[in-house]
Amino acid sequence: MDAWWICSTLSLLLAVIGVALSGDDGWSMNVQSEVRAMEGYPVVLPCTFSHPQHSQHSSLQVLWRLGHGQSATVLYRCTSRLGAPTCDPGPQQDQRYRLEGNPREHDLSLRINSANLQDSGRYYCRVEVQGREHISFEDKMGTRLRVEAPPKILALSVEGSEQSGYRALCRVQGSPLPDVQWLGPDDLLEGVAVGPLAQGSAALYHTVSQLRDVEPGQQYTCSASNPLGKEQATLYVLPPQPPLYMSGASPPLLLLLSVSLGAKVLLLVGMGVWMVQGGALQGVSCWWK
Repeated sequence: MDAWWICSTLSLLLAVIGVALSGDDGWSMNVQSEVRAMEGYPVVLPCTFSHPQHSQHSSLQVLWRLGHGQSATVLYRCTSRLGAPTCDPGPQQDQRYRLEGNPREHDLSLRINSANLQDSGRYYCRVEVQGREHISFEDKMGTRLRVEAPPKILALSVEGSEQSGYRALCRVQGSPLPDVQWLGPDDLLEGVAVGPLAQGSAALYHTVSQLRDVEPGQQYTCSASNPLGKEQATLYVLPPQPPLYMSGASPPLLLLLSVSLGAKVLLLVGMGVWMVQGGALQGVSCWWK
């Protein structure tokens, strides 16, 4: 008798736990814990649910959020009305996002076109059944999207003066965060990371490296690499030349060349002469887009 009572109690307890795990009133939702994407390419965040007795007979609203709580941003919202073949997102919807699945088939998967590094984060899908009873269900764990990109040198610049000395700065982005090295004519040089770096999530894929004691008459190469690739940019600092019509020393002439490994063209991206009092070099920069 006692054994029968214990078995019955355990069966009832397991049934209650099973209902709690599947969701309220039999709801269940399946998502991937993490999805990886390459910058510039589309990515799909899978999300499916089950609750057939309601989803086939009511209007459905689908929502996708980036982040959770009050700081969350609604990225996509659409309504699937009874008898309609598609889920209508409305005229204000950002066209980068679209529903890849069909809510009537319990598929809420979201497609993001041309993913970028700023898209990285945790996404949550939600479905609402609109009818006599308003029922909603949302995935609580979310899907982490990790967008990856090869290194890109955003800027290469030189600052300083003859009195204080010259220093080169190399600003890089990529995910995973690139490793930055400086190369001299004959050997590896030691650079240091400097701030301020980008704020918020952008700091995860931006870095700035500084090389001190840059000397005229030398060339310096900034090399950025991560598992997805490598990019280099070379700075040539030419020694001062005697002026033709002005007295005093002439500041150095700087040439900046961008070299991407595998590229077929050597691109001359910047050339300039700065004439300032005291021979001070205020700065030269080169930007890539």
